[in-house]
Amino acid sequence: MYPLPARLFLALISALTAFPQSATLTLAPRVQLPPVIDGNSAAFWSDGVMHLFHSTGVPHISSGPNQFNLGDTRKVIFDSTEHSPVWFEAVWRDEDGTLFLFYHHEPELRCPGSNLTAPKIGAAISRDNGATVHDLGIILESGDPIDCNAKNGFFSGGHGDASVILDREHKFFYFFFTNYAGTTASQGVATARMAFEDRTAPPGKVQKFYMGQWNEPGLGGKLSPIFPATRPWQAEDTDSHWGPSVHYNTHLDKYVILLNRSCCTSGWPQAGIDITFNSDLSDPFNWKPLQRVLNTSDIIRQPGYYPQVLGLEEGQSDHLAGHTARLYLMGLSDWEITFDPRDPEPEPEDNPCSNPDIPCPASTPPGKSSLTKKH
Repeated sequence: MYPLPARLFLALISALTAFPQSATLTLAPRVQLPPVIDGNSAAFWSDGVMHLFHSTGVPHISSGPNQFNLGDTRKVIFDSTEHSPVWFEAVWRDEDGTLFLFYHHEPELRCPGSNLTAPKIGAAISRDNGATVHDLGIILESGDPIDCNAKNGFFSGGHGDASVILDREHKFFYFFFTNYAGTTASQGVATARMAFEDRTAPPGKVQKFYMGQWNEPGLGGKLSPIFPATRPWQAEDTDSHWGPSVHYNTHLDKYVILLNRSCCTSGWPQAGIDITFNSDLSDPFNWKPLQRVLNTSDIIRQPGYYPQVLGLEEGQSDHLAGHTARLYLMGLSDWEITFDPRDPEPEPEDNPCSNPDIPCPASTPPGKSSLTKKH
């Protein structure tokens, strides 16, 4: 734990003012998860011990009595060379101890002479608490061609940066991910689902949400984003939400998603952290209007991607939390986040040009902005 800069107090005042009713932030002693954190960090409990997957392409797992005392970090043995590098971003533990994992994979050499890749989302299984993991294959993949002229610096298309949660009825796993491919109208944060009973053989079993129905195949199918991009990921000045992190909140009896927003200059900048709520995962139209939790100036360590909560009680995790939890950005937490059951007034997030944290030159033509993102 480390002392915090005095400027964080001003940041907290800003956050409390901007979003007073359903989530408030409180300054807390700093907590840092084991390195390296790059993406959602999937947590589970086994025999009173908390385990956390974390990665930057090579997956590791750490364990300890709680999130404040994680250690014993070790490399995960993943049996797939075809789907490495890999990031394990979500996990479900069955009653018999079997782990079902969902991962982000970035294929190499998609665009000759470029570092651009096009991510895919896969599934895996472990029967030894994550020490060894068996690949079950890719389950979500874009059907749109890659674009090697993309200017975001990282992705030429694809689906990635996912979070997955099982609904309270144990009927479906719901996937929330970023679509970086296709037309602007199809890009942004999208959703898909898979029946719980298909978890042992998931390829071909995931259905994307499209035009009000869960009827498009996970492999190559069309989709309708639930939080559409304003400017596409092929553009240098991308304006889009990405990298959702979902959990069920017992105090609210609602599902909660935290999202990054990239806007509107080159380099994939972090333009704030937003939040939304929904009581019914089967109804993607029911997500509340996005609200700002943290502005760029509130984030001490930049770029500050990958917002997620970790519940404070034993058995709680990145996909289960209560009244108060810790809020992390890239594995660093300076805040407790407290949830209030009252619904906020529908105040959509600021237009880029009215938000002082986001550069928007006066010379920018109407209808355009100067935003971009980085992963």
